[in-house]
Amino acid sequence: MPSARCLLCVHAHPDDEALFSAGVMARYAAEGVRSVLVTCTDGSLGYMPDGTPTRAPGHDRDVVAAARRAELETAAELLGVDRLELLGYRDSGMAGWPENDDPEAFVRADLDEVASRIAAVIAEERPQVVVTYDANGFYGHPDHISTHRATMAALERDEVVQKVYFPAIPESLLEGFLKLAVDAGMTLPEWLEGTPDWGTPDELVATEVDCTPWVRVKHDALAAHASQVDNVDLVTMPDDVFEAVFGVERFVRALDRTGTPLPERDLFEGVA
Repeated sequence: MPSARCLLCVHAHPDDEALFSAGVMARYAAEGVRSVLVTCTDGSLGYMPDGTPTRAPGHDRDVVAAARRAELETAAELLGVDRLELLGYRDSGMAGWPENDDPEAFVRADLDEVASRIAAVIAEERPQVVVTYDANGFYGHPDHISTHRATMAALERDEVVQKVYFPAIPESLLEGFLKLAVDAGMTLPEWLEGTPDWGTPDELVATEVDCTPWVRVKHDALAAHASQVDNVDLVTMPDDVFEAVFGVERFVRALDRTGTPLPERDLFEGVA
């Protein structure tokens, strides 16, 4: 029998849960909310456990997939996930990579098939709240965009979900974070480099959840994905800086069937 409250997070790769929603996952798990995580791909275009990058000699996608699954299972346990559902699609890589054209890549999967698999989890778990990416996949990653499309298609099949949220960084905070990183001499993941244009207008980010008491859990979950060395500067941030950047998680509310006014500070506010 499903518990009274349930949070479903749908992400594309192992480590996305740690980057985008670990704070709310840890917070609500601590409050007794059932936590369900769907991860769509195997993450096999990430780094090898020894740091070998994609397409370099010695890179083995099967080895990467196995390592990243183990890391994801560790992170999920840290975050209090009750059910981890792995869809197992092949990682498509970043936009423009030749792997985008692989017939087995997630971006080539049948949308109806993926939506049906996510819808089956929704039907079984009956979550009131769902967290996934916006239409741009947060920063344009093809697998994130496919995750968004499949999740939104799944939601059309059942009205049990009362609220849907997209993780977001307000434009004003994005500018401040990047300046902080540059000043600190940090080397950031590829998706954070340069001058990102994916910050969300401040006025659209009307849901802020304080996860400060669980920021250490979020830090540990991110560190569990040890093979992904492009996250190392996030993992090694001083505690006070990490808390300042990640202590509050922010969202755009994409769907609300509760009539809860904005702004809000709780994803479950107004949930029956």
